[in-house]
Amino acid sequence: MFRTTIRIDGMMCPMCEAHVNDALRKAFPEIKKIRSSHSKGETVIISDNEYSEDKLRELLDPTGYKVISSECKPFEGKGLPIFWK
Repeated sequence: MFRTTIRIDGMMCPMCEAHVNDALRKAFPEIKKIRSSHSKGETVIISDNEYSEDKLRELLDPTGYKVISSECKPFEGKGLPIFWK
């Protein structure tokens, strides 16, 4: 599994978080968990796949949100496993 952290510019409220989450879930239905924070300006994805920054930018830029950067690292769940299900 992988943890992808995306820095995003343009999220101003909880509805923006929902729009980003919905767009990513539609494009990548294999996502296990996704969480966005407009106050941090980031989205965190837990999935079995790695996503390139170019693909993420191609997907989100037309929606009005700008991908600043992304980082993908191997992920091993710690703590309560139900949290990431």
